[in-house]
Amino acid sequence: MSTSTFFLDLRSAYQAELDDLATDSEGRDVLRKRLTEKRKELGFLLQMMEISPEMVAVVLHQAFRFTSPAMMDHVLAQDADELPEWDSISAQIEIAAWARDMVKTILAQPMGDWFMTLAAALEYMHHKPLSAQERAQLAGPVNKDEEDQDEVRNERHDDNHTEDQDEADARAREDAGNDWMVEQGFDRKD
Repeated sequence: MSTSTFFLDLRSAYQAELDDLATDSEGRDVLRKRLTEKRKELGFLLQMMEISPEMVAVVLHQAFRFTSPAMMDHVLAQDADELPEWDSISAQIEIAAWARDMVKTILAQPMGDWFMTLAAALEYMHHKPLSAQERAQLAGPVNKDEEDQDEVRNERHDDNHTEDQDEADARAREDAGNDWMVEQGFDRKD
């Protein structure tokens, strides 16, 4: 089952949001501190739940434990208007004790049910490597020869994942995040 374009696009935005929170201007790891601050702003952030769900979903980073990967893979194949109800998937997702009050607050919102399904899917996807098919979807259509070459490269990548590729992946995520920020009206980060 392949990941929908909706979730592939949100994956990049979610990763960019986490990357933005991860380090300060001096390169120090401040993710935990910034997530704590963001969680305190949940009331304000809920206003952005429908427009920029990835910016709100980060408050639930590391709040989920998934007991049914197959179910989550099915969720990732859906578009925004096809997401299953939270009640239909929540029994297969354990919520960390520290996040339970936030989840209650979110579910009390008009779009809370939809958002919880989406937030869980984003977090699940964050911890799942991109498949060759998903990388191809992100790259866009290619001709058959290029597709065959990409498949060989992807197989090599899967067999011999190197730190160079990790750095290239990180740069690609950062570029995607910068592109998204520009689309939102911000200046490009140098």
